[in-house]
Formats: sequence, structure tokens, C-alpha cells
Amino acid sequence: MSSSTVQLTQTFEYSSATHNYQIHWTSLGRASSPPLIFVHGTPWSSKVWHTHAKTLANYFHVYLFDNPGFGDSPLGQALPGKESSISKDPALDADLSQQSEVFAALYKYWAASWDTKEAHVVAHDHGGLMSLRAHILHGCQFASLCLINVVALGPFGQPLFKLIAENESVFKALTGPVFEGVVESYIRDAAYRPLSKEIMDILKAPWLAGEEGRNGFVRQMVQANSRSTEEVECRYPEVGRKIPVRIIWGKEDGWIPVDTAWRLGEKLNAKDVVLIEEAGHLVMYDQEGKLGVELGWWLSQVNRY
Repeated sequence: MSSSTVQLTQTFEYSSATHNYQIHWTSLGRASSPPLIFVHGTPWSSKVWHTHAKTLANYFHVYLFDNPGFGDSPLGQALPGKESSISKDPALDADLSQQSEVFAALYKYWAASWDTKEAHVVAHDHGGLMSLRAHILHGCQFASLCLINVVALGPFGQPLFKLIAENESVFKALTGPVFEGVVESYIRDAAYRPLSKEIMDILKAPWLAGEEGRNGFVRQMVQANSRSTEEVECRYPEVGRKIPVRIIWGKEDGWIPVDTAWRLGEKLNAKDVVLIEEAGHLVMYDQEGKLGVELGWWLSQVNRY
């Protein structure tokens, strides 16, 4: 994979009941083409989608964005006078409620310029739960939904999440090569095949950018230990009855067991479940070509209707 040239040149501002957000985004392809949105998870950014986004921009109007606190998008800032009402609980947005609300607002902002008012959505990791919440709780209507190695069913959580949650101050105190080693080890564990130095540098860079980056990585791990799907999981069966859903899974995912793909497919009434051999959680790097074929085939089918 060559160095990315995609820049998030646009900014979307949104205010929730407690925070202000600035989301950095961009779009590729002709505005008249069907809209297609890529949603990233943690601890990634929209960079994981650049290769597929640039290819599919030949056929779709592709949207990329960074979630609050990831990549180019800063964390939400507390509104004046709201500081005292905001919980200090580290799991404040662990169920992704805030990120999902912001994504829903961004989606509706984009949709105002579409003829169809519905976009195809491709989501990875916790982007899956974000997309499901946006659809179920915030009324975002999708043309289709493709979920790739997603966080969407409980219970979940890696041993590292629990370790960091129980020793947050210790991990925040780590600096230099020691902290970099923790981040590299975590990212490496997400892939089935060895990641190139170029890709590793891209994925770890945001979390090594000073104290803010280090704290952000630790915060994501702490919150990931307490995610909740209870609010929406009971409503999953209705999703596949409204929109076409496909599940794609890297068969060797060491983070989320492959049987989750089948359980999720059944709960969502998905059209099908596809397993990709010799691919882990970062299937877009492990099997870039195979994932591209599966995405292309799926989008060609659902875009007919």
C-alpha cells in the first residue's frame, strides 16, 4: 500500500447537549454518484479506508471522516457552563452514544445534498455499533449496511482493556519507546499478516503525538472495557428487515471470534455472512484485494435497487 494522499479538507461542527464537536471529513468521486460512507473504529482513523475509498470513488460519491478524538478530529469540547454536569466516569461514551449522535448529525447534514437521501454504509470495528445506533436510535436510513469485523454484540473486551482500565495511571505515565512498544504490540495483534513499517507508522502515529496522543490511546482502551450494546441489541432483528445487510469477517480475527459473525448475521437478518481466509481484525490490510472484491460485488448488487 502506498502512502495515503487523501486529506480531510472539510469541517462539520455540531453541538450536543454538553459538547461542541469539529469533525474533519472529505468526499471523493462525482457528487452525482450514489453516496457511500466508510466508518472506522478504534484505535484507527479514516486512513484504514483510503485504498478502497479511492478505488470505489470511480463508481460512488465516497465520504470519509474521523470520529471525535481520532485522526484529524479533536475530542469534543465541553460547552461553557456544562462542565459540572458532565460525568467524570471514564466510561462516559464507552457505549459510543456521543460518537453515534455526532455521526448521525453528520449523516443527515450530508443527506441534505443527496437526491436519494440514503447512503451505502461500510463500517469496521466499533464503527459497526455506531452505524447501528445511528440507524436504530437516530433515524438514519441507509441504502445498505456492510459490517466488517465489527463491535456489535456483547459481552466483549480484550485482556488488555481490563489491564489498562485497572492501571490507568501507570499506562498514562509510560513514555518514549516503552509506550510505543505497547501501541505497536496492540496494533500488530490486530493483523494476521505482518504489517509493513509504512502502515504501522500510519496507524500508530496519532497515539505517539505527545501527551494528548498517549492519553487518548489509554482513554480509548479504558472506555472499550465498558462498552454496552444493551440499548440497541434487542432491536437488531428489525434492521435486516428494513435494509440489506452483509457481514464480512477476517476468519483469523484474534480480537473478536469468528463465530460472532454468524451470531450477528442471524440477529440482524443479514443477507449473507462472508469469511475471508488468512485475515485478522485488520482485514483491509491482511487481504486488501479480497476485501475489495467482496465490497465491489456487494455494492454492485445493492446499488441496483
